[in-house]
Amino acid sequence: MIDDRAKMLLKALVERYIADGHPVGSRTLSQASGLELSPATIRNVMSDLEALGLIASPHTSAGRIPTARGYRLFVDTMLTANGEQFAPPPQLAPEQPRRVIANAASLLSSLSQFVGVVKAPRRASVFRHIEFLRLSERRFLVIIVAPDGDVQNRVIFTDTDHTQSQLAEAANFLNANYAGMAIEQVRERIKVEVEQLRGEIAGLMQAAVHASSEAMAQEDAEDVVISGERNLLSVSDFSSDMGQLRRAFDLFEQKTQLMRLLDVSSQAAGVRIYIGGESQIVPIEELSVVSAPYEVDGQIVGTLGVIGPTRMPYHRMIQIVDITAKLVSNALSQPR
Repeated sequence: MIDDRAKMLLKALVERYIADGHPVGSRTLSQASGLELSPATIRNVMSDLEALGLIASPHTSAGRIPTARGYRLFVDTMLTANGEQFAPPPQLAPEQPRRVIANAASLLSSLSQFVGVVKAPRRASVFRHIEFLRLSERRFLVIIVAPDGDVQNRVIFTDTDHTQSQLAEAANFLNANYAGMAIEQVRERIKVEVEQLRGEIAGLMQAAVHASSEAMAQEDAEDVVISGERNLLSVSDFSSDMGQLRRAFDLFEQKTQLMRLLDVSSQAAGVRIYIGGESQIVPIEELSVVSAPYEVDGQIVGTLGVIGPTRMPYHRMIQIVDITAKLVSNALSQPR
């Protein structure tokens, strides 16, 4: 706990540092805070804030900068409107979902001047039709057709070999009894009904269902749209540390960590802020993420956000993300 005077000084320090990117000294802080305090008093308060891990002193300056913990306290308890007028962006047209998602990522990037990221709506892992094709001994191609016509191909291996007629029998059984069901439901039903099926056919079906689940999981990972990565090249916070910049681009390329972050974000309504350095969720110390879920017909189906330096104007980013989430929800909920 810190007293009101310390909170006011911390708030002034964070806002000043966000504005110009330079470590803040006691004289500057005295002017920025509007408090009639002597430089000595301010230095004492800053020393206390540093002891609490809320600010730090770079080696090259006598001034102070916020730490991840300081940013967190600022965001959670001190964030206020700065009087900036934010013009609402244009509506997103009710197009195909993938087009809406791509447009939303570009909009987030252009408004924030940082990186826009959108996780596309998770599609139900339902198959409309399945076929098997024998490639070689114990090696088969599974062809999975989704309700929207999307086709996924997966190669599977089984302990025993199967003839093409056996593969056709298995496919006919799956299509007759399980078409239109979610892959997870099929998996559970096969577990129960496996004793009623011939052993070799049951094994083939289990392998096919496993391959289908992997196909859907990979498709989800590919449905993270990122826009504006190059914006980070002009951020001064990264220009002096190419290692941080390289790790950021690795994050965008691999997408796995982004998927985990966006999945966490979708578990709660409203805007969430994740600050690098305070947890493993954002693995890069100089990055922060402002995210929010979006809905289709009242149900949360995905997440979007802005990724930028910890020294970002959080109030503006919150507005951008919140408005864009509403625009995406509206576009995806309208008939096309």
